[in-house]
Amino acid sequence: MGRPMTGAIQDGVARPLTAVHAAGYTKAALRGSVFDPLGQARGPAPPLEMKNEDTPEEKIRQLEKKVNELVEESCIANSCGDLKLALEKAKDAGRKERVLVRQREQIASPENINLDLTYSVLFNLATQYSANEMYAEALNTYQVIVKNKMFSNGGRLKVNMANIYLKQRNYSKAIKFYRMALDQIPSVHKEMRIKIMQNIGVAFIKTGQYTDGISSFEHIMSTSPNLKAGFNLILCYFAIGDREQMKKAFQKLITVPLEIDYDDKYISPNDDPHTNLLIEAIKNDQLRQMERERKGMAEKYIMTAAKLIAPVIETSFAIGYDWCVEVVKASHYVELANDLEINKAITYLRQKDFYQAVETLKMFEKKDSRVKSAAATNLSFLYYLENEFAQATNYADLAVNSDRYNPSALTNKGNTVFANGDYEKAAEFYKEALRNDSSCTEALYNIGLTYKKLNRIDEALDCFLKLQAILRNSAQVLYQIASLYEIMEDPNQAIEWLMQLISVVPTDSYALSKLGELYDNEGDKSQAFQYYYESYRYFPSNIEVIEWLGAYYIDTQFCEKAIQYFERAALIQPTQVKWQLMVASCYRRSGNYQKSLDTYKEIHRKFPDNVECLRFLVRLCTDMGLKEVQEYVTKLKRVEKLKEIREQRVKSGRDGSARSRREGSGSGDSGGSAKGERLSAKLRALPGTNEPYESSGNKEIDASYVDPLGPQTERPKTAARKRMDEDEFADEELGEDLLPE
Repeated sequence: MGRPMTGAIQDGVARPLTAVHAAGYTKAALRGSVFDPLGQARGPAPPLEMKNEDTPEEKIRQLEKKVNELVEESCIANSCGDLKLALEKAKDAGRKERVLVRQREQIASPENINLDLTYSVLFNLATQYSANEMYAEALNTYQVIVKNKMFSNGGRLKVNMANIYLKQRNYSKAIKFYRMALDQIPSVHKEMRIKIMQNIGVAFIKTGQYTDGISSFEHIMSTSPNLKAGFNLILCYFAIGDREQMKKAFQKLITVPLEIDYDDKYISPNDDPHTNLLIEAIKNDQLRQMERERKGMAEKYIMTAAKLIAPVIETSFAIGYDWCVEVVKASHYVELANDLEINKAITYLRQKDFYQAVETLKMFEKKDSRVKSAAATNLSFLYYLENEFAQATNYADLAVNSDRYNPSALTNKGNTVFANGDYEKAAEFYKEALRNDSSCTEALYNIGLTYKKLNRIDEALDCFLKLQAILRNSAQVLYQIASLYEIMEDPNQAIEWLMQLISVVPTDSYALSKLGELYDNEGDKSQAFQYYYESYRYFPSNIEVIEWLGAYYIDTQFCEKAIQYFERAALIQPTQVKWQLMVASCYRRSGNYQKSLDTYKEIHRKFPDNVECLRFLVRLCTDMGLKEVQEYVTKLKRVEKLKEIREQRVKSGRDGSARSRREGSGSGDSGGSAKGERLSAKLRALPGTNEPYESSGNKEIDASYVDPLGPQTERPKTAARKRMDEDEFADEELGEDLLPE
């Protein structure tokens, strides 16, 4: 037949030009019709039909969308830390979801209810209740999910319920629900089952059921060992006192695989720039940081376990530490062996065996630089505490030379220089320590004290204010700031900082007495009395406080109340006659002359050569018309004459010594000089005539009592005062390579 020609007519129909048919060419075009391939001649398309939003199905869809949005907003608020808003959103989602369920039931069968949405709403609500510590409501919501058989995986939420019971310390119920959850979880979810078993073991430890806890942890260590389970297993064996099992558990702990890459991976094997660039990129990425954290956690568990079991696994703690060191050396935690040796030295320190501690630390002098620096730092610290500054300096130099970037070593070096009085050089070492570690608070504290010694008050204040921002409510720092403001003659600021100090240590007697002193200088006697009295309550042996309180009652004409304070001062310093004279004076001022006379007689019996006592005895006996007056007059004349002779001998002895020195004949007068010195010493042993309690004629005995705050004895140092003494500075003793807790 052959292919028909293009355009040929066959059976009354022309064969189309197939090559241009898609462009709209038809037979009609040949007959003069308009070329319109896009069909524009037909006009615009009809408009879309309007969506009817009033239908029940559309309302349900919109409500379902709103519920999902509320659940998402609740989760976001929880992740941002706004727990209250998260709970409100979860409650709102629950209310709208119940409305949605009712609407679905009205227009469709119950099978069409969106169970996934209901589950997510209830689960989120229970989670938000738990986050807000509303545990009863959370448990009720979880029960609704668990009891609904339509939720296929609801039983697994019993883990969450068990966690809540664990927080409530209801350990028996926690164990029960953990076991129920364990039954619901299939064996393919191995990691989840291990975590639940670990929680069961922890709950057994909390209840003291160590044997059951051991069973859980042993199962974990045999199937999927991890650091937490290994450490808890050691704790359980430690609690029941099983030495051999402790050793086995420790060996299991150090063999737990960490599944991390070691430092060798990050060392370039050649000088290939592409390889070096890649290593630099991954050296400190997030994965590497996670590896460091995991390794640090492993070292922490191993060190803590070793410190725990070393004193009990052998007959002595030293043998126990040696065993732990040998086991650690055989593992891939070799570097921890040196830290254990340092811990051994610290244990010697806690047992007050300083010799063994020093000997143990000296063994590290030939080790690598990091360990040598740590040991030398500790040795320097020990010798510094024992005031052996030469040895402290030697080991501080060794520590600094071994590791110039060790802030602890630099701080201890600064302390030894500070002790020798070279404050400028000490400040340089403290500055270098801060450059190496800006968080070294000991160096910052010490540099503040150094500036204070150098009278660079503004710089010292700046250091302590920075330290206050780091160490909130530190008693030492607060005291130093108050002391600096007092030096700057700003009593208001000093009082304000001391008020903060006593809010931190309300029973510190020295801080209270300092506040009393500042208020007294400001002229506020009532406030001064309040703080001095509080200081006396907490430390009733401070002579300065006792003296001020006694003088305060004398000034306010309450001499009877002053008596108890001067009597206490006489108990504290029984060889000081002035306190007993003040007691007698208070009796006399209050009108109790007989008691005053008896007190003066008792003083005269103890101190027969005291001129002031005899003068008042003469005066009282004269006023009272007693016969003993002549006896006391005779004694007074004799004592005054003896005193005058002694003074003349001392004066002549001094003149003779001066003359002999001028003549160069020291040998002839050496005996006289020695005799003069002995007389002078005896005279100094007697009460002087220029004491503030001296009286002559009709002058009152207390008329010259003008300075109740004058120092009479060394101020006692309470524990808190020792802590805050301005000459005391912090010694570096904490850190990874320094006396760890």
